[in-house]
Parts: sequence; C-alpha cells; structure tokens
Amino acid sequence: MLSIIQAAGWPIWPLIACSVVALALIAERLVSLKTTRVAPPNLLDEAIAVSRQGLPSTEVVNQLAQNSALGEVLAAGIRTLVRDPSSSDEDIRAALEAAGRKAAHSLERYLSALATIASAAPLLGLLGTVIGMIEIFGSQAPTGGGAPGGNPAQLAHGISVALYNTAFGLIVAIPALIFWRYFRARVDGYLLTLELSGERFARHLAEIRR
Repeated sequence: MLSIIQAAGWPIWPLIACSVVALALIAERLVSLKTTRVAPPNLLDEAIAVSRQGLPSTEVVNQLAQNSALGEVLAAGIRTLVRDPSSSDEDIRAALEAAGRKAAHSLERYLSALATIASAAPLLGLLGTVIGMIEIFGSQAPTGGGAPGGNPAQLAHGISVALYNTAFGLIVAIPALIFWRYFRARVDGYLLTLELSGERFARHLAEIRR
C-alpha cells in the first residue's frame, strides 16, 4: 500500500484524507440512523397508551424525549399541554412541527459533507491525472541539442500518478455516493414516519385535552 501511495505522488493525499473522513461519516450515520434510535416501531402506541388516562409525569416525558427522535417529537406535544393545559390544537401542532424540524436537522447531519466528498473525489482524481500528464510531457522535452529526449523514470512516475489518482478518486467517490443515496432514502422515510406520527399524536392530544 505504501508503495502505491509513493507511486501516486502527493496528489493522492487529499484523496486519502477524503476517504478517512468519508469512512468516519458513514460509520457515524450507520449508528445514528438505526431505527431504534430514530423511530422505534411501537413507541407511538406506547405514548398514546400512557397518556390516555392523563398527562404523564415530567420524568416519564423526559425519558420519552431521550428515547429517540420520535420520542423527542412526541414529548414536545405533551410538554406544551403540561405548560398550558388550555393550549389550542394549533399550539400543539406548532410544537410538534418545531420538534420535527429539529429532528430532521439532526437526521440530515453530515449528509451534505458526504455528498461533497462523493462529488469532489473524482475531481481530485482528475487533478492527479492532469499532474501526471504534465510530468509525462515534461519527461519527453527536447534535449539541449534540440533532439527529442526522454527520462524513462520520470515517464513511468507520471503514468503512475495519472492512473493511481484516477482510480483512487473513483474508489473514494463510488462508495460515498452509494451511502449518501442510502442515507438520503432512510432519512426521507424517517421524516415521513415522524410527520405521520406527529399528526396522529396531535389528534390524540386534542382528544384528551377536551
């Protein structure tokens, strides 16, 4: 591996940095976007069951908010009623929507950085290719006497820089793009779940408020 890096020259170092950052972002998002951390399947039904006979205690609401992103949204609606039992349906929905926007921002965190890496990596590879081509042409410069000259070592190095950087740029970009699309689809699905759950919970809170 070290020999490949040496053959690719200095242009490969930005690509290595991008690959390290991309791996870190992918690992972080894989953990953060687990269903149990965002929208546990039975959480909405449990929250409705707990609050059916009355508003839960502050401790229960805090536990609900710490459970997941969905729990944070549901807890926002309950807290609105706890602070002001005469809150209107619009107030409850506004609190749920605000919590939903906050949760959406958290779910989308780092996705733009991953998309940037997926877009920039091929360009960085292309930069390395251009630099390698420059070295190739430089190795074929005429000699001082006007006759065509050539430095085989420099020619070989220029080819290595061009090919290795092109390949490594694609190696970094393709997985980053795949995971970005995967995470984007998961986030969109979670946002729909949060929206539908918030709407159902808003109707439930409106019923118990009456």
